Amino acid sequence: MGFEFSRMVELMPEIWVAFGQTLYMIGIALAVAIILGLPLGVLLFVTDRGLFLENRIVQSSFGFVINMVRSIPFIILLVALIPLTNIIVGSTIGPAAASVSLSVAAIPFFARIVESALREIDKGVIEAAVAVGATPWMIIKDVLLPEAKTSIVQGITLTIISLVAYSAMAGVVGGGGIGDLAIRFGYYRYDNTIMIVTVVILIILVQLIQQIGDWTSKAIDKR
Repeated sequence: MGFEFSRMVELMPEIWVAFGQTLYMIGIALAVAIILGLPLGVLLFVTDRGLFLENRIVQSSFGFVINMVRSIPFIILLVALIPLTNIIVGSTIGPAAASVSLSVAAIPFFARIVESALREIDKGVIEAAVAVGATPWMIIKDVLLPEAKTSIVQGITLTIISLVAYSAMAGVVGGGGIGDLAIRFGYYRYDNTIMIVTVVILIILVQLIQQIGDWTSKAIDKR
């Protein structure tokens, strides 16, 4: 069965619901990634060798955990976190449940992006701040984050796009969203119309996110 416009119109209500679920999952996971991943990325940077809060034990411990989570394919992580998901949201299916796995995957991903962004900062700027007696918090707040904000915004864009891909994968275990729609209708029922529509929606969504991210990073880049 090829593409049928009437079939697309018929499924528009479900498509809109699935699209809303996708945005819901991405929104929760992104918020958690920023709230937890940003300070974690800063911690990884400032505790590294030669920095003002050098602590190899802390740096190595958190680095190991982050690398461990990132090394697990998302589909396996999705299944492995089912017990934790059930404890947190009381269910293992639906967008809220999928958000747990998405958040766990997004936190270490964004933390590494933040760490990389901070490593691009000229060490002389940090040394100058230390030399004038700035506290660690002042250095983080007034030097590190402002200097790395453009790269961090680009990192947020990359994280959102990765979450779009992950959220589509969550449909395999009934996570809801565009991916779930594609699996239930496009794959199991051999409905090419819904498969084409979901692919087009995801492509447009990613392109839009990238454009907004690029515009935002250029707008705040004062260099």
